[in-house]
Order: sequence, then C-alpha cells, then structure tokens
Amino acid sequence: MSYKKYFWGLKPQALRETGRILKSPDRPKFIERIFVLLSRCDSPKELFSLISRKQFVAVWPKIRRYWLKKDQAPDFRAWWETVYEQLAGREQPRGKNFERVGKLIREKRLELGLSQADLARRAGMKQPDISTIELGAKNITLETLVRLGRILGIKNLPII
Repeated sequence: MSYKKYFWGLKPQALRETGRILKSPDRPKFIERIFVLLSRCDSPKELFSLISRKQFVAVWPKIRRYWLKKDQAPDFRAWWETVYEQLAGREQPRGKNFERVGKLIREKRLELGLSQADLARRAGMKQPDISTIELGAKNITLETLVRLGRILGIKNLPII
C-alpha cells in the first residue's frame, strides 16, 4: 500500500520522508503525520499494511490527545478509538494481578476454615462474587479489597 493515496499533494521527496517518519514513532512529526493518515483512511486493513497493529496500540493515546486538540473529524476519531479498544483488549495481559490476589484470598479463607458463603456473609457480598474474585475473574474496588483483607487478616496484598 502506498502512502501517496493518503498524502496527496506531497512531492516525491516529502512522500518518502513521510514513509520514514511513519516507520518510527520517536520522530517529532510522527503524531502529526499519523493523524493525517488516520483522518483520511477508514480501513484498518489498509492502515495495518502501513503500520503494525502493535505500533498503533502503543501510540494511540498520544494520537488521541493530538486529535482532541485539533478538533477535526470526530467521527473518524471515534472510529479509530473503537479499533484501538478492540486491539488493546486483545493485547493486554489478562488479569495476572487479579489471579494472584484471588489466590491469596482463597488461601487465607481456607486457612481460617471459612466457606465462600461465610466470607461473603461477613463481607456483605454474595457467594458467587467471592468465587469470581478467587478465580481472578472479577475486577474489584479497592474498598472491597481492603474489606476482604481485614476479614481475612491479610496485611500485605500483591497488587502490583
């Protein structure tokens, strides 16, 4: 895929320079050029033939800030925001910290001889919530985490 399709009006030398800029997110004009590309391209397939998905996910927050300042083509921004959210959801590591916290909560609960229902009653929760927390499948609030920690006598939680 050629950059020329999206950067009309550029001379050949400027077009080659744009290609070099888009290959390196560290370059000063990268955000500016990728903004132009995204505001003119509506096909993820074409975009990802020009830059990698990983690169897009890494730089989207900067692009988004720049786009909000420019206040242009909000429909395109919303479109690429959706693409980013779908890609970021796939690329993010899934719940390693929640799994560790859940495992610790389960170990302490069993150590104290409590059932999930007993712990849920003491914490003002429902048993299925305790089960999903122990599996690391539930994103819980800090308040809930502190409450469970106090009930189970957990002093240090491996949050990070």
